Amino acid sequence: MKNYILILLFLIPSTIWSQYLLPNEEIVYSFETKNGKKMALVKDKTNKYIQYRFGTKSKIEMEFPPNKTKESWKQFHYNSYWRGGGIQNAGMEIDNLQFTNDGYTYLLFRTYHAEGEDYSAGIIITDKKGKETRISGNYKTVKGCICNLQDTGMIEIEDIGLSF
Repeated sequence: MKNYILILLFLIPSTIWSQYLLPNEEIVYSFETKNGKKMALVKDKTNKYIQYRFGTKSKIEMEFPPNKTKESWKQFHYNSYWRGGGIQNAGMEIDNLQFTNDGYTYLLFRTYHAEGEDYSAGIIITDKKGKETRISGNYKTVKGCICNLQDTGMIEIEDIGLSF
């Protein structure tokens, strides 16, 4: 009986995570928020689609776009900025990925600032009236990098401005 309980304890977390990552997918970028939610940007391993997922550990509350097609790539807009040189040059790296859903603009970000060795991740949601809601990510839980989207050849760098 103890063996069954142990097996169940290991299967439950993997079942929950499996909602966020299907067998044909890989993580592009993910993190847990400071209030315990989960964000995952995933793509098909052969680049057939890209999709954003957000919710609790046990339930996906939002999935965008709803359809998993090649056209999904066109619904995301990417921009980045990199300045090397360390502290002496105020080195930094900023990656942004933006999409719009039901009149709300979502901006995923990841930043690094050499001054203070400061890392951050999160989501900025802007409503139709321009009001921003910020969701801070726990940087210790970050997996992947928005910057890896450049390597897919599926997304173009666009001037969407830089936010963090």
